[in-house]
Amino acid sequence: MRYKTLIFDLDGTLLNTLADLAAATNYTLRKNGFPERSTDEVRMFVGNGIGKLVERAVPAGTSAAIQKQVFADFNAYYKEHCADTTCAYPGVLQLLKEARELGCQTAIVSNKADYGVQELAKQYFPGLLDAACGEQAGIARKPAPDMLLAVMQKLGADKESTIYIGDSDTDLLTAANTGIPCIGACWGFRGREFLVAHGATLLAEKVEDVLPLCR
Repeated sequence: MRYKTLIFDLDGTLLNTLADLAAATNYTLRKNGFPERSTDEVRMFVGNGIGKLVERAVPAGTSAAIQKQVFADFNAYYKEHCADTTCAYPGVLQLLKEARELGCQTAIVSNKADYGVQELAKQYFPGLLDAACGEQAGIARKPAPDMLLAVMQKLGADKESTIYIGDSDTDLLTAANTGIPCIGACWGFRGREFLVAHGATLLAEKVEDVLPLCR
């Protein structure tokens, strides 16, 4: 294997979390008297953390104070409902198992709140990850390289043997800012055309295509 450390985004890459994210968004919007958003709208809102999701979902001109309340309401709801309908994409568990059988390290770096990353990683990928990192205080979120670099340091991984896999422009930028390659996950929230338009050169049409690109 050319790459010995495979680091994955979570939402839209390993897990299809869209329905639960949309449900949490719309529950929170309703609670605060705002109009709901379509699932396709939420699909494009996610990827930069809950704070940015809230900012994009509430009506333009919503005050910072109200956005703060919406943020708190979202977190309270999502902590209890982050796995109601969420599921791993077909082939993901096998991918992680095969990667580890080949001697690779596997990890998650996501802009999802760290409580969600840890809970979902524990529930869906027990024993299949060497590290998992979500958005948390004190470390800049993607597309800054800080989260990736922190996980790489924890794993003792160097840039030459590490690759990132994600489904969004944020993921492509994160990898570029870190100085490592990125495989665009075409099955995710954004799709192939979007990834190509944002500069992706390594593309996995389906989960099974990831490992061949790492060899």
